Amino acid sequence: MPEEGVDESKRSTLRRFAAIGAASPLARFQSEETSDSDAPDAIAGYVAATPGAHFSKLRDDLQLGTGETQHHLRRLVREGAIESRKDGDYRRYFPADRFSEFEQVALGYLRRETPRGMLVALLRDPELTAGDLADELDVSTPTVSKYASELDAAGLLSRTEGYAVERPETIALLLVRYADSFGPEAAALAAEADTLLTYDA
Repeated sequence: MPEEGVDESKRSTLRRFAAIGAASPLARFQSEETSDSDAPDAIAGYVAATPGAHFSKLRDDLQLGTGETQHHLRRLVREGAIESRKDGDYRRYFPADRFSEFEQVALGYLRRETPRGMLVALLRDPELTAGDLADELDVSTPTVSKYASELDAAGLLSRTEGYAVERPETIALLLVRYADSFGPEAAALAAEADTLLTYDA
């Protein structure tokens, strides 16, 4: 349905991500439905550029309505263009058949500010303690411990002797590849990629 009355900011955002979607491998999944909306391609492009984003963030960043977002996501999932994974209270979306289960779990945690900050900090300095992480991230030590327990249970962190990132090269590659969607700390990390990717687990 035509997007009458949609402000220019929304149009610009949808067109930007629609261009990504149209240029991505997801473009081969064309619905039999006809639509004047850029929303399906925009959602596909957004998911390709921001894998692991949850429903509310996707909807809000693309400035779409809840019903419209649900409709297009259901169709894209049904057509095999994208897939979703339940993550606690969230449902996160990924391009279909692109990420392993470990990578999907990792991306889910990398979309959360404190766990992402912990993983970035530990990639830079594997010797950091819970207290060091709390100081660096400006959170409490119990908060660090809580997320460390979650990351351990998810297979992303070992707490056998201090804290150690599991499969650090994979985590670093995800952070670097999608740095623009993670924020400034990931962008800064990307600049150090050469040293991080030689880190020996």
